[in-house]
Amino acid sequence: MAGPTTAERGERQQLESGPPRPPRRRHLRMLIILFLVLVLTGGGSIWLLYGSPWLRVEHVSVAGTHVLTRAQVREAAGVRLGTPLISLDTDVIEARLRRKLPRIDLVDVTRSWPHGIGLKVTERIPVLILASEGKFIEVDRNGARFATVSTPPKGVPALKLTVDRSAAARRFGSGRLLRAAARVARDVPAAVAHDMRTVTVRSYDSISLELNGGRTVQWGSVEKGRAKAVALSALMKAASGARHFDVSVPSAPASSGS
Repeated sequence: MAGPTTAERGERQQLESGPPRPPRRRHLRMLIILFLVLVLTGGGSIWLLYGSPWLRVEHVSVAGTHVLTRAQVREAAGVRLGTPLISLDTDVIEARLRRKLPRIDLVDVTRSWPHGIGLKVTERIPVLILASEGKFIEVDRNGARFATVSTPPKGVPALKLTVDRSAAARRFGSGRLLRAAARVARDVPAAVAHDMRTVTVRSYDSISLELNGGRTVQWGSVEKGRAKAVALSALMKAASGARHFDVSVPSAPASSGS
C-alpha cells in the first residue's frame, strides 16, 4: 500500500502545529518592545542630565580679565554650584554679565562637560578720559562711557567738551560728540596717539588735539579720518619743527610755528 503523499504530510504537520501566527501580531510585539526601550532610554537620559548627581556645575573658570578680578566676574555671572549643566541658559548669563559689569565688552559662556562653566571675557579699553566731579569717566572706542575711576589710567588722553549751547550743538547731542571724539582717537596715526594728551571738541566740525611739547593739531570733523591721518604723518615729517598742524582739509594740510 502506498504511503501518504507530500501534500498529505504537509496537511498533517499543519494540523499538529496549529494555525500559523499572523505576521501582524509579531510586528506589534516588536513595536511594543522598541517603545519600551525608547521610554527607558529617554527617561534615563533625562534623569542623567537633570536628576543625577553627575553633570552638575562644580567649578566656574574665568579668563580674559585685566582690570576686573575673576571673583567679580564669577559673582556677577550668578552661576550656582550644583546646578545641572543642561539647565543653564548661557545667553542669560552673558546678558547678566554685561548688565552688572559694563566694563565687559564681549563675553563667551560655554559648558565644559561634565562639571564646568567657562567665562571668557573681553574688557573695554579706554581711548579717552572725561573728568567729572573729581572722578574720571572712561570712554571706549565706540564712545561709550563704561566706568568711573578715581585715578585716570596712564597714557589715555583727556577729553574736553567745550560745546556751546547753539542749535547745532543741541542737534548733535553729547552722545554723538563722544562718538566723534572716540573715532578721532582711533583714526590718528600711532605715533601721534602715543603723544596725544587732550582731545578737545568744540562742535561736530571742530575737533582739535593737543600733543606733548605744546604742539596742536586742528582735525576738523570726523570725516575722511584715514586721509587726515596720512596727511598728518607726512606733514609732521616734512615740517618736523612746526608746532601747529591743520589737516581739517586733508588735501591741503598746513603747518605753522617753530
